[in-house]
Amino acid sequence: MRRSYDTVRSRRRPHGLVAVLPVLLGLATVAAQIAFPLVDGDALRDVTIAVVVLFAAANVAHAWAHRGAAWAAGLLVLTAGFGLVVEAIGVRTGLPFGDYGYDDSLGTRLLDVPLIVPLAWTMTAYPVLLAARSLSYRWAPVLGAVGLAGWDVFIDGQMVDDGRWQWSDPTPVVPGVPGLPLSDVAGWLVAGLVLMALLHAVLPHQRASQAVPGALYLWTFAAYVVGNVFFFGQASVAVTGGVAMGLLAVPYAWWLWQERP
Repeated sequence: MRRSYDTVRSRRRPHGLVAVLPVLLGLATVAAQIAFPLVDGDALRDVTIAVVVLFAAANVAHAWAHRGAAWAAGLLVLTAGFGLVVEAIGVRTGLPFGDYGYDDSLGTRLLDVPLIVPLAWTMTAYPVLLAARSLSYRWAPVLGAVGLAGWDVFIDGQMVDDGRWQWSDPTPVVPGVPGLPLSDVAGWLVAGLVLMALLHAVLPHQRASQAVPGALYLWTFAAYVVGNVFFFGQASVAVTGGVAMGLLAVPYAWWLWQERP
């Protein structure tokens, strides 16, 4: 039987701390994101790391509560593990993102990759996977790749602006995003397609709650647009990133609205 969003259902009903923890971590993520444009220096670095850790933790906690411990463990291992391997290859060979390097401010490294970076893959992959599967089960890996690449336009654009990493030759650049080469977007489309296909094949599709990851995903989308216009003075980044991330975020927002109780 063909699996679809409507035919594979979750019977999990989380209770107590298991149910509340994703919400608490989600709220902490939002608080850290709000603090991001209000600090600088070492505090900005600490907030940057906190956003990634809290968002990834909220994702894993939510997956555990609503999809089970094995599903959540698979999500963490596959996303962080894949991210580590791809980034380690990237900093050594320039493939698939281009010739880039990390600043020392991001902390402890493994295989020349700051440990916070693989968690960023976990941060983005879970809500994007749910969004892509919601819109089209058959085309979920392709939609997911578009979603990851679009989100990365905002992330890498901000990290380049903050000096967290940079490309040796960022040309040709993504229109409106200084310092971000088109090779990075192309690399994310390729790597994202592989990761999404892997997650889609390994992690069972379930009709279960999307409240926390969906809300965080759409809040983050809106926050990036507003932040770049009013706090960072980068309206061009807001436009380019808004279009790129909005390719998945906007249809998903409409889907969630249509599916509301």
